[in-house]
Amino acid sequence: MRLVIVESPTKAKTIKQFLGKDYIVESSFGHVRDLPQKELAIETDNHFNPKYVIIPKARKVVSLLKERAKKSQSIILATDEDREGEAIAWHLIKALDIDESKTTRIVFHEITKSAIEEALQNPRSIDLGLVDSQQARRILDRLVGYKLSPLLWRKVARGLSAGRVQSVAVRLVAERQKEIDGFKPEEYWTIIATLLKIKNRDTKIKNDFEAILTKIDNKSIGKLDIKTRVNAEEIVKDLNGLKYTISDIEKKETRRNPFPPFTTSTLQQEASRKLRFSAKQTMFIAQQLYEGITIGDGNKESIGLITYMRTDSLNLAGQAINAIINLITNDFGKEYLPIKPNIYKTRSKGAQEAHEAIRPTFPEKRPEELKQFLNKNQWSLYNLIWQRAIACQMKSAVFDSTTINIETNKSLLEHVYLFRASGNIMKFPGFLRVWPIKKEDILLPELEKKENLDLIEVGPFQHFTQPLAPYTEATLVRALEENGIGRPSTYAPILETIQKRGYVIKRIKYLYPTDIGIVVNKLLVEHFPKIVDIGFTAKMEDDLDSIANGKKKWVPVVEKFYKPFEETLKEKYNSLVKKDFIEEKSDEICEKCGAPMVIKTGRFGKFLACSKYPECKTTKPLEQPLGVKCPQCETGQIIERKTRKGKIFYSCNQWPKCKFALWYKPIDEKCPKCDSLLIETRGGNIKCSNKECEYTKD
Repeated sequence: MRLVIVESPTKAKTIKQFLGKDYIVESSFGHVRDLPQKELAIETDNHFNPKYVIIPKARKVVSLLKERAKKSQSIILATDEDREGEAIAWHLIKALDIDESKTTRIVFHEITKSAIEEALQNPRSIDLGLVDSQQARRILDRLVGYKLSPLLWRKVARGLSAGRVQSVAVRLVAERQKEIDGFKPEEYWTIIATLLKIKNRDTKIKNDFEAILTKIDNKSIGKLDIKTRVNAEEIVKDLNGLKYTISDIEKKETRRNPFPPFTTSTLQQEASRKLRFSAKQTMFIAQQLYEGITIGDGNKESIGLITYMRTDSLNLAGQAINAIINLITNDFGKEYLPIKPNIYKTRSKGAQEAHEAIRPTFPEKRPEELKQFLNKNQWSLYNLIWQRAIACQMKSAVFDSTTINIETNKSLLEHVYLFRASGNIMKFPGFLRVWPIKKEDILLPELEKKENLDLIEVGPFQHFTQPLAPYTEATLVRALEENGIGRPSTYAPILETIQKRGYVIKRIKYLYPTDIGIVVNKLLVEHFPKIVDIGFTAKMEDDLDSIANGKKKWVPVVEKFYKPFEETLKEKYNSLVKKDFIEEKSDEICEKCGAPMVIKTGRFGKFLACSKYPECKTTKPLEQPLGVKCPQCETGQIIERKTRKGKIFYSCNQWPKCKFALWYKPIDEKCPKCDSLLIETRGGNIKCSNKECEYTKD
């Protein structure tokens, strides 16, 4: 009997179908060993030797697997093919006290019969480079977390914690918000003319179009060149009554190339943008699709529908490309196929080119055919992955693009104005047949060079420059990837951790630093710059890659980081003063002792505290009124508050006398149907707060 161990029960169920009666397939339910929670468990003076223990919840599983292993003639470790999977396999050998001579390791990129059979024919030993890389990351994160967190407790607030990579993510969010807060909008104006083709002006054909002013006297107009209404209106005044003539028409064919297949980060970004899935939700659903879904009405077969979802490679297997080409030929025709398959090269540093991009395991299993077997979210994500994989092997979309330059005759002020209108018409949809994007045809009437036009109207339009938007989960993942921070398996945990710890909060879809997140980031940037330095953290990722590739040893890498970190830590314990980070002046007076109160920042945000602490321990919440009167007691004001887990809600400031509360942010406007408060939902829509009222505001 041969024992196959995987990390997931769903994966075990799928693989079991492909193996004969000589195999037993069991699940470890993830990691079985780890560093203990209540101690550092790393011998910093003994080559950073880690002291692993059996995870309490894994003890029963370990006992079961030990019994199975004793009765098996060989053990096959079939955990995931990344560093985490390799580490799980290595820890299983140690925890089960397995004879390594009768143990083999197999890896596969998809859970299909052919992939499992091929893996069994090509077993290998444990890749200790991958194990060491995962172990080095775990030890580095433990050292930072367990050494730096107590400093935060003492100098900022109890219960805080610090993370090596997570702190960099918080810094990105905090600095983006600082940039937004300090942004000063600049006013600018554009001039747009609506023009009409004179010939056949009375026909039903649409002959009017818009053009934007781009040059004055052959000098290009920059975005901010027309700064005020006065400037704009002077130009408009000069433009009325002039003759408008087409000076040039440029027609050319343009192409839009298909996007590459999904990697982990691009899947998370696109699922956020199109499906509004969080990174964690995307990976959870992708894991289900990878490990196996039961389909079919007869034998209830369970199959893996997508390839492994933690990857930064853009490669596609030749067999997969052939299957996609066959599908495109059958469903759309040969005219949609490029001369040769599209090949994509990743720009991600340290990408594992030997791996594959995320794709459907069987392209011929079209989303519509699987809809009855998948829940809504599973189907939506599978459909996204299927569309992207098929589209990446199709021809480019082709457009006929037209640019028209319209020139005025010289005005009384001797100025010549040049307007420009652009239009495009899709000539061949190419990959857009499968991967639709919002690109509407912009139609222009048939026009000729030197043709005169009628001016219907010309007007100025006011604009203001806008700051960068706050990060979303998708754009933060992209920023992390672009800066070489984290790897495919870490993006979702990073986002989850910074929100769980209360350093970053998501409102609607945007990420904002909390008060405590700003304070902690300020401390780390000023006193532990390497911990939150983007370049340094990216270099550490490169070092971890080098360990995985066998080019570096893990102990020297950890030692090089830890020694200066430990020295800085000792010095900061003595030099940092708590009030330097968390106290601001306020106009409030302590009602017990009459001393001024100060604004402090704790785990759950800002609050008022007596300046004579610890002699006087008076504290009270710092209210953030929204300018909305409480509809229940009609005397209080609605304020923003947080639960102990950091979730924002809105309630009356007369609590506990008045218990009115809402999860969504109210606006100072009543529902025209039932007179309840209107609220702003996560999608930015306005609706009635009364659950029984269906009113929504356009």
